[in-house]
Amino acid sequence: MDPANTASPQGFGALLSHVIGWTYFIAWSASFYPQAILNWRRKSVRGLSMDFIYLNVLGFLCYSIFNLSFYYSPEIQKEYRRRNAGQDNLVRANDVLFAVHALILSTFTLSQTLIYKRDHDQRVSNPTKLFMLITVSGAGIILASRTIFSSSPSSQWIDLLYYLSYIKLGISFLKYCPQVYLNYTSRSTVGWSIHNILLDFTGGVLSIAQLILDAAISDDWSGISGDPVKLGLGLLSTLFDLVFMTQHYVLYRNREDRYAPVAMVEENQGEHKGLMVLFQGRKGYGSVVGDDREAEIVDDNGARRPGGSMKDLEIGR
Repeated sequence: MDPANTASPQGFGALLSHVIGWTYFIAWSASFYPQAILNWRRKSVRGLSMDFIYLNVLGFLCYSIFNLSFYYSPEIQKEYRRRNAGQDNLVRANDVLFAVHALILSTFTLSQTLIYKRDHDQRVSNPTKLFMLITVSGAGIILASRTIFSSSPSSQWIDLLYYLSYIKLGISFLKYCPQVYLNYTSRSTVGWSIHNILLDFTGGVLSIAQLILDAAISDDWSGISGDPVKLGLGLLSTLFDLVFMTQHYVLYRNREDRYAPVAMVEENQGEHKGLMVLFQGRKGYGSVVGDDREAEIVDDNGARRPGGSMKDLEIGR
């Protein structure tokens, strides 16, 4: 980088934009790990909205295609300049890397819902299935029309990409609503990682800051409207993050996890190996029977009652 150029206001602004961009990338990318780690530690996805998970994967698939095309495709860049008075688009390398990384982590989290425990009624809702079917079908129709009428000047690939960006923008609103409602009905945020929200909020604020700074540096405010998904994604993320933080820290402060696995400590008891189960201040002793483990619960007064199978025993049951 030219030192003289770095010393100028515009050069410093470009450097600041890079710093903000990669900081938002780190914050937003890191926000996907707490939920995946929480699912792994609990061996359960109970308390997590299936609508959110599936919409997240579809949204970041659309966002990845949009950013990859805007950043790497000369044809898309040419079409963008033609529509925006010769100005370049404001998609940056950190935008591309974030979108692809988010798609990978969202898909991984979805795979956890196929492995770990969940409630019998914990599934993707019919309205979400319908929404996904309509949006994917719409993309297929635009793709088919672009292929059939490829010689038409009005038919351009950038229109398909903008359609995908609007899907992502719509999903950014819709995907959070089921989780907000789930927290509301359960009066709890257990199962939903607050660390995810704090990192997401940080990334959203910085993403908006970079977009505005880039527009100011280039003196082209149309760059913001030219990348509506980045602006909308940042605004919606910060708005819903504030809702989640209010739910977690103000409205629903009960942190008791009804779904967490029982803490089991193996102990040698006489002629057989047993299990000491610790939960909610009580003890339960279970002996091993074949591959299954039957347990009984001993309360503080010494009274005993059946505890069911150790495979299914969970806090709060």
